[in-house]
This record gives sequence, C-alpha cells and structure tokens, in this order.
Amino acid sequence: MTIHERIADDLVAAGIGFITSVPCKQLAGVIAEIDRRPDLLHVPCNKEDEGMGLCAGAWMGGKKPCIIMQNTALGVTVNTLATLIQFYRMPLPMLISYRGELGEPVACQVEMAVHTKALLNQLHIPTYHFHRQADVEELPKILDYTFMCNKPVAILTDASFWGGY
Repeated sequence: MTIHERIADDLVAAGIGFITSVPCKQLAGVIAEIDRRPDLLHVPCNKEDEGMGLCAGAWMGGKKPCIIMQNTALGVTVNTLATLIQFYRMPLPMLISYRGELGEPVACQVEMAVHTKALLNQLHIPTYHFHRQADVEELPKILDYTFMCNKPVAILTDASFWGGY
C-alpha cells in the first residue's frame, strides 16, 4: 500500500466525505488517489480560504470535510480560520505540505516556513508534524480528535515525509 492510499483510507475510515484541495506538487499523489475514490467528493478550489468556505458549507450540510493545501498559503486563511472555522466550532483537518525547510529549492517558500508554526500556535490550532512516513500511524487519532472536539487541526507533512523535494 502506498502512503497516498493509506492517507485516503484513513480519511474514508474517519467518515470524511468532502475534500477540497489546491494543487501542490508534494500532495499530488494524495489528490490523485482521492480522485479515484467514489466515496470521497473532491472539489478542487482556487485559494485556500475559498476551500475553507467550501468545507464549512460541507460541514453545515452534514459532511465531514478536509482541506489539502500548502503552508505557503496559510497567511491568506487566518481570517477564515478565526472568524468562520473557529468561531462556529467547525472541525477541519488540514493536510498541509510544509515547504521551506532544509533542502528547499525555491527561496520564496522559505519565508512562510519561518512563520507557519507560529501562526498556527497563535491561532491555538493543534499542529502535528510528519517527518517520516511511519508518522502516518497517528493520522486516525488526529482525525478522531478534530471531530471529537470540533476544532481545526494542522497536519504538516514535510519533504522528508514525501521522500524529498
């Protein structure tokens, strides 16, 4: 079983029925796997804050949502996270590729990496950082947690998790 299949299986097992994503090279395999699953409704979006709005609508419509995104766009989601997702106590697992660490080939990715964990901490969003593929063993517990306490959670997956840049 590939890591992409494992993540998709865990999402299905958690009862997630709606997923939105913004294109990302590191997350492309997960997105492709989700597209192959008839039990997962995948609606690509243009921007991460727009995707969070779609997830809020899915939640209000009775579906468990998930967003797949890059950390470099976390800044544009702060208002949506605080005034929509958190204010209305909506659970939202955020599967996030964590760009900008050691080995990053694109200089502009580095700056947001410096701020990602601080922003999530300031928003009081529980954050889990996957460095090795074995870390995916925690995913079912993380998904249960977000839906149990009606809070967003961030799952940062760095380049080493995905096998490099």
